[in-house]
Amino acid sequence: MNSSPASPLLIGCAAGFSGDRTDAAGPVVETLIARLAQGPSGQRAFLIFETLAERTLALAQLRRRADPEAGYEPLLDAMLRPVLARCLAHGIRIVSNFGAANPRAAARCIARLALELGAPAPRIAVVEGDDLSDPAHRALLREQLGAAIDGMRVVSANAYIGAEPIAAALDAGADIVVCGRMADPSLAVGPAMSHFGWAADDWTRLGRATMAGHLLECGAQVCGGYFADPGFKDVPDMASIGFPIAEIDSDGGCIVGKADGTGGCVTEATVKEQLLYEVHDPAAYLTPDVVADIAEAEVHALGPDRVALSGVRGHARPAHYKLNVCHEGGWLAEGEISYAGPRAESRARLAADVLRQRLAGLSLRVDLIGALSILGDDAGRALAATSAGEGRDVRLRVAATHEAREQAERLTREVMALYTCGPAGGGGVRTALTPRLNTRSCLLAREFVPVRFEMLEAA
Repeated sequence: MNSSPASPLLIGCAAGFSGDRTDAAGPVVETLIARLAQGPSGQRAFLIFETLAERTLALAQLRRRADPEAGYEPLLDAMLRPVLARCLAHGIRIVSNFGAANPRAAARCIARLALELGAPAPRIAVVEGDDLSDPAHRALLREQLGAAIDGMRVVSANAYIGAEPIAAALDAGADIVVCGRMADPSLAVGPAMSHFGWAADDWTRLGRATMAGHLLECGAQVCGGYFADPGFKDVPDMASIGFPIAEIDSDGGCIVGKADGTGGCVTEATVKEQLLYEVHDPAAYLTPDVVADIAEAEVHALGPDRVALSGVRGHARPAHYKLNVCHEGGWLAEGEISYAGPRAESRARLAADVLRQRLAGLSLRVDLIGALSILGDDAGRALAATSAGEGRDVRLRVAATHEAREQAERLTREVMALYTCGPAGGGGVRTALTPRLNTRSCLLAREFVPVRFEMLEAA
């Protein structure tokens, strides 16, 4: 625990999902270093990376099956290499869920990276307990999902755990905390709990810190990324968009800004959009740490790229964790072919009709990219309700799913055959056959999830 818990806490976010930009952390870290130098004694800073989504863990488990030392964030090295030594030198601690399906392997990777960089060996904590994919947990999963689990080829099963093990690891002296399926806002709540010494049932402060974490968790979204809509919601210098930094006080209140010298903007409007993002009930935003309540929340601009959030409340946390089970779901087949020039859309529609007749037994999703795709539907009602337009640049996309690979492969062969079997002028064929993952969600009583942390032993 920090000796000066009243000092504001700085938390910067350098990733909002797996595959985010790997150059985001540099400006965030340099800004944190500058603010630490200018800030009060006892101020602390953290860098978080949020790199998981519902399917990310299942894909990570598949990589781990192929290689026992894989299964963590594939871009881990690219994200950390530019900033790890700087963070360690300036006391900026790192918390992330980039451990994915293999947090221990991720921790070992970070330890090797620090050695390569000539940096001091960091104390790395690994948070575990979320992963219930092991066959030993099958009976527990069956209790939650019923007999449906018996026919599933389970790839991953993970509980969304909360901030307590992060706080405990930081209290124990960890420089870096590597997690698997941690609830996204908990990446910020854990550092706040440790820094300020909050109790695990301090619902109001936890609720406020949770919403600060919620503003951070999607990276550049709150800095104008997902907000931008030219001519309606203009955002400056999008190519150099910055990533967010939150200043959290001892009562959980926060001020959100962004890395210095970067593009984008943090305004009341960007903060409001992110505040409501993925929130089903503003009065009851369920997390494993707290039920956050933003029904009376307010945002106020304090200056350029500085917005304060206030009025957040918190209520007792749920008695259960959310559990996501991903399982094999057959195969997704896709095929594309382009038509251009006069009557291009009519030719694309004719090609789709040919595929429907040739692929009897498969339910096809048909898109006419350039004419009707985003607003189409799997059943094809939108397409059937419109006649061929005057589109002169149309790409036909056809997709289908099937449990049997050989059935799904029929689609890829038939799309390829359109080259010469017609209609006229088709070209640029691409096909793909991908294993499909399905997801089932349920609730799991907290006592069944043995959350813990462990310090990685130095090699």
